[in-house]
Amino acid sequence: MTSQRLPDFLQSIGFFAWWPLWLLAVLLPFGRSAELGTLLCLVGVVLVFSRDRTAWRGDYAARLFFVLLACYVGAALVSSFAAVMPGKSWSTTAGLLRYLPLGLYAAHTLRSTRSLHRFYAALAAVILFWVVDAWMQMLTGWSLRGHAEPERISGLFGADDPKLGPTLAVLSPFLLWTGRHHGGRWGLVLVFLLLLGPVLLSGSRSAWIGFGVVTLVFIWREAGSPLRFLAICVACGLALLAAGGIAWKTSARFDARMQRTLMVFSGNEQSINQAATGRLDIWHTGWRMIEAHPLLGVGVRGFRYAYPHYAPANDHFMVAENCGDGVGACHPHQLVMEVLAETGIAGALSWLAGVALAVRAWRRAGTVGRAAAFPITVSLAAMLFPLNSHLAFYSAWWGLLFAWLLGLWCAALFAVTKEPGDGT
Repeated sequence: MTSQRLPDFLQSIGFFAWWPLWLLAVLLPFGRSAELGTLLCLVGVVLVFSRDRTAWRGDYAARLFFVLLACYVGAALVSSFAAVMPGKSWSTTAGLLRYLPLGLYAAHTLRSTRSLHRFYAALAAVILFWVVDAWMQMLTGWSLRGHAEPERISGLFGADDPKLGPTLAVLSPFLLWTGRHHGGRWGLVLVFLLLLGPVLLSGSRSAWIGFGVVTLVFIWREAGSPLRFLAICVACGLALLAAGGIAWKTSARFDARMQRTLMVFSGNEQSINQAATGRLDIWHTGWRMIEAHPLLGVGVRGFRYAYPHYAPANDHFMVAENCGDGVGACHPHQLVMEVLAETGIAGALSWLAGVALAVRAWRRAGTVGRAAAFPITVSLAAMLFPLNSHLAFYSAWWGLLFAWLLGLWCAALFAVTKEPGDGT
């Protein structure tokens, strides 16, 4: 085999074509090292373009990703013109352009449902490894990355990084879909039970809500009728109550989180704020920012720098915590608040335009396209569900995960049902 034919050979056997996208998921628990996947996708795009400069001509997946990414980046761009910390906002906006190769590479390598299903299976294997490691930490107190925190398990993400729960909730559809695809409904139930323990004991209430959204979507897909949907919801609700009761009685971590959560029913604002880990303080301050900067916001990633100017003197985050190189809360912990406070009405309109275009593309993709993209669609729904608290969508890590899922979704939506060159 000649060296000239080697890239085509790697493309044809499937695995080696999309492995940079898969590697990004493998490295997610290790912080910014996941950017290696982004770099390798850039290298792949350059190699593909050097061989065929028309590779993405007429590619609907690449075109859709470009438009949706433009909405995401556009909100950051307009906010930078009136940013309270211009250097931070402009550098963040420029850094968002590194996500473009993710969508282009996904559109090029995930062009068939067969390669897409292989990718789903490989990704599910990664998530299953996280789950097994989390169960080991639940049972022994230790994982491959060390011991657990007093209030939560952290698995491969490490004791100083509480992202296990939100990430598992967002990526759980890949493991659930694979369990259903290969093991039928019993496979789906088994995977659900495997995920339930780590999600509950991760101690992240946003993960509980996100995983609840995923569960409801999968139940609706399996039910086939509203009456059956309600029956399955009742059964799952009883299972959740049983699992939660067991965890409450046997896990000091889960008990600590539940005791704090139940403070929301005490009826006074201070207890509700404490139950929400100070979120009410953040949102009150964020609303003052919105009132002061309604059109363009305080600038993308400028929330932490503007926070001291709008927070009261006795604000919890002003007197008790520092956040990196700024004083106060790092980010709004809520998607709608983040968009309005940091990018203003202009940024919110850009996001709404992106959502409208995405819904339009999803509806026009047809039954086959929607089925192919189903697990990624559910992941994005859980990630973007507005009635929840969120990580920062313009941060380096969560923003990377969002852009990666967006690129995969665009590719899956237009994946064809046969491999190029099959001739059948």
